[in-house]
Amino acid sequence: VAPTTPVCEVPSSAMTGTVVQMSCKETEGSPPSEYQWYKNGVALLEKTGTGSAKAANITYTMNKKSGTLLFNTVTKNDTGEYFCEASNGIGSSQKCSVRRMQV
Repeated sequence: VAPTTPVCEVPSSAMTGTVVQMSCKETEGSPPSEYQWYKNGVALLEKTGTGSAKAANITYTMNKKSGTLLFNTVTKNDTGEYFCEASNGIGSSQKCSVRRMQV
């Protein structure tokens, strides 16, 4: 079954240095969808190992299975427009509407 449009939860504003978790979920897709987050239209990288993440200055953890995007300490650099895409290899992938987070 192709995925339906996911429901995204993105806070509209956050204080610098706080923990922010965004979530993305759809329940129709079978097999279960994988989720990819985008910031300002660019796909966010999944954190693999600490070395590459530090080099890329990645301050978040993205879980493609659960659809969560977790920032341990948000910075002004994390301000932007976020959306998530659900795909399971069946039908076309589905995106939620873009939400802006201001830090």
